[in-house]
Amino acid sequence: MSADVGGSKWYHAFEAEVDLCCGQMAGYLDQAMRLKNHMSRIPLRSTQLVLAMLMACLTAAAQQSSPTKPVSSPTMSSMTQAQLGMIERQLIAAAEAMPDDKYSFAPAGAEFSGVRSFALEVRHVATANFVIYSAILGQDPPPSVTVDGAANGPENLQSKQQILQYLKDSFALGHKAMATLNNENALAPLDKLPIAIPSLNTRLALAIFSFSHTSDHYGQIVEYLRMNSIVPPASAGQPPANPPAK
Repeated sequence: MSADVGGSKWYHAFEAEVDLCCGQMAGYLDQAMRLKNHMSRIPLRSTQLVLAMLMACLTAAAQQSSPTKPVSSPTMSSMTQAQLGMIERQLIAAAEAMPDDKYSFAPAGAEFSGVRSFALEVRHVATANFVIYSAILGQDPPPSVTVDGAANGPENLQSKQQILQYLKDSFALGHKAMATLNNENALAPLDKLPIAIPSLNTRLALAIFSFSHTSDHYGQIVEYLRMNSIVPPASAGQPPANPPAK
C-alpha cells in the first residue's frame, strides 16, 4: 500500500508539472502566432529583437523544467575534514596575529607559574596533531615528536616562522588522515594507542579528540592575545558578545 500511495503522489505531482509546462508553451506559441500575423507591419530590427526575447523566454522555461542535480551525501571523511578546517583556520590566524617578539609571552603571577608560553601553546597543539594524525594513518610521527613529558615539540623550533610552519604542517597531515576515514575503518580498534587513554582506541575517537584538544588550547591562545591587547582574528568585526543593557 505504501508503494502505491507514494507512486500516486509522484504521478500527480509530475502530471501537474507537465500541465504547467504545456500551459506555458501554449502561451508562447500563441504569442508567436500573433507576431506572425503582424510581421509585415514590424520593422526588421524590431522583429529580430522580439524573436530574441521569445527565444530567451523559451530557454528559461526549459531550464526551469529541467531537474536539479542531486546534492552529494555527506561522508565520514567530508564531515571530519570540515570540522578540522574550521579549527585550523581559527588557530593559524591566531598564531599569525601574535607578533614575533610576543611569542615568548606567558602570564605573570604565582597563579600562572609553570604555564606554557604562547610559543609552547602553539607547538604543543602541533605536536599532538602530528602524533594523533600519524596514528590514524598507521605511521610513526616525525622524529623527536612525542607526547611524552610536556609534549611541547622539538626544542629547535624557536622563531615564529618555524613554529607556524610546524603548525601548518601538522594540519596538512590531519587532512590526509581525515581523507582516509570511512565507515569501515573509523571504528576499527587500533593495535597501538598513540596516547595512553583507553577510550582513544579508534580512528574516529582520535579525530574527535584532536578537534576538542585543539579547541581547548585555542581558547587559551585567545586569552594570551587579549592580554596583549590583540583582538583574535575570528572575533574582529563581530558584534559584542555581551552588549550593554538598554
